[in-house]
Amino acid sequence: MIDNLIDAGVNLTNHQFAQVHDDVIARANAAGVKKMLVIGCDLVSSKQSLELAIKHHQYATAGIHPHDAKLATNELEEQLTMLANNKQVIAIGECGLDYNRDFSPRDVQRNVFKRQLALAEKLDLPVYLHERDASDDMLSILREYNVRGVLHCFTGNAQALKSYLELGLYIGITGWVCDERRGQELQQLVPSIPLERLLIETDSPFLIPRTVKPKPKSRKNEPALLPYICQTIAQLYQIDESIVANQTTKNFYRIFGLENR
Repeated sequence: MIDNLIDAGVNLTNHQFAQVHDDVIARANAAGVKKMLVIGCDLVSSKQSLELAIKHHQYATAGIHPHDAKLATNELEEQLTMLANNKQVIAIGECGLDYNRDFSPRDVQRNVFKRQLALAEKLDLPVYLHERDASDDMLSILREYNVRGVLHCFTGNAQALKSYLELGLYIGITGWVCDERRGQELQQLVPSIPLERLLIETDSPFLIPRTVKPKPKSRKNEPALLPYICQTIAQLYQIDESIVANQTTKNFYRIFGLENR
């Protein structure tokens, strides 16, 4: 069994994990997932993510998701900086643009995204990026800043992938790649991602891999299912899954500046 996986994106503060954090992390460890990145999507969840990361010896992000951009205040930078002063916080985000649902007005999304990129640049932290149906604006804005980071849960097209890679971003792949219905385009694109720029993530409790058999009764994704994503990706690259595990773990430590910690 592979025992050195890192889940590069877990929504551990989601209500579906309430009161079961210990069990979720224990199952992850038993499945070979030794570390995870707990994602902050607004100030409340960012604080909770940090608390969970401290308690369970994991890592966390701090940021404002584009869905919640309309809630950002003038004190956003100060509040995120306070969180980022903790060593467990290794990235600013989840931040970006989402033109698929438009839960926040697009001009507000762009403004709050720029503010977080500027903060990440100032703090010399990577960014944890979210993008849906907004790659043109995302790329245009990213080119204004000198930041590094990961494009979380990539589901875009070949041109978007090429452009994100040209910017030096790492690419996060989720259980979407295990979906034989809507994941076909992603399956075709994965082998064109340089292995040294790949991260794997569950985005738990969402996007449960459809390759899990039998399907869990709860239909809830969790870090313990990351090996299914690793396995599918290995098949697409036509390499052993241990190579995917080893390289994505190295990539995680490199992009988030953890190699010498």
